[in-house]
Amino acid sequence: MIGRIQDHLEAIYGFTCEARAETFVVDTEAAVQLGGTGRSEEELLVSEGEGELELALYLAPSLLDRLKPYEAGPVGHLLDGDLDGYCQVAEGVSHFLYVAHTAAHGRALSLLELEAQAEVDKFAVCLLHRWGEGVKGWAEELLHRLFERVSYRPRLSTQERWRYEEANRLSHSFCLRLMGHVGQRRLERLLSELRYAYRLGAEAKLRHFSQGI
Repeated sequence: MIGRIQDHLEAIYGFTCEARAETFVVDTEAAVQLGGTGRSEEELLVSEGEGELELALYLAPSLLDRLKPYEAGPVGHLLDGDLDGYCQVAEGVSHFLYVAHTAAHGRALSLLELEAQAEVDKFAVCLLHRWGEGVKGWAEELLHRLFERVSYRPRLSTQERWRYEEANRLSHSFCLRLMGHVGQRRLERLLSELRYAYRLGAEAKLRHFSQGI
């Protein structure tokens, strides 16, 4: 499933990452040793020093076990059966790809930028699995479930809570603007918008996401 999500995100954004997310997945014990907080079923662990970037992706074994029954079947069945589980894995892969992509271009990034892009990625990857007749209704359902019907972990610090809420607000605004392309089923225009925003950096991306708020 991890590899399928990475392939889909790369197709959406029109690039290929040589590093494969599934080879960077670590178990719970290793995640703790690498500084993982243990507060989430998904966490990207990053260490930077002497010009090198080291990554590890933690996905809880219980989370991966939930998705195993869907491994060989159409992703549409998984979206019906466990959208939350799929989106958690997609968020981890999104974080991995975006950090690798920005590092390859020698650019720093903020945690807010990383979280906002992941929210857009989840919307895009779920949306495009059901592109075609009825996609507008599916997109509206996704907007509600991913951006409106949300809650936050109670143990978040004030700063963390602000970051997640702001990422939700910014990405929601951008995805709402994409709905015109979804309603008219303009796939090439949709992909063009997604790819343009993906390649924006730092404050430019956040300003672009916030247009119309």
